[in-house]
Amino acid sequence: MSQKIDVVAHIEALPGEEALVREVLESYIAPTRLEEGCLRYDLFVDQSNPCKFTFIEEWSSIEALQKHSQSPHLAAGRPRVAGKLAGPNWVQILDRIG
Repeated sequence: MSQKIDVVAHIEALPGEEALVREVLESYIAPTRLEEGCLRYDLFVDQSNPCKFTFIEEWSSIEALQKHSQSPHLAAGRPRVAGKLAGPNWVQILDRIG
């Protein structure tokens, strides 16, 4: 049996593209929260830089996280933000130790 997985994902929009990127990221929330194995899926924006977004996620297993990465809503959003990000997403997959 797999253990719970925590994820922190950082996404940075190019200046001037933050509204579109935010719209796409927000569109992921409702369908993701309905996915089997999703325990937490929250989106944050940096208080000092509206181009920087962070997802904090909790999944019941690595398998649930992998299935999420192939979900139709993520696949639909990727082309909408192509060329509008400051760089690649920075994703940390973490094991909770305390």
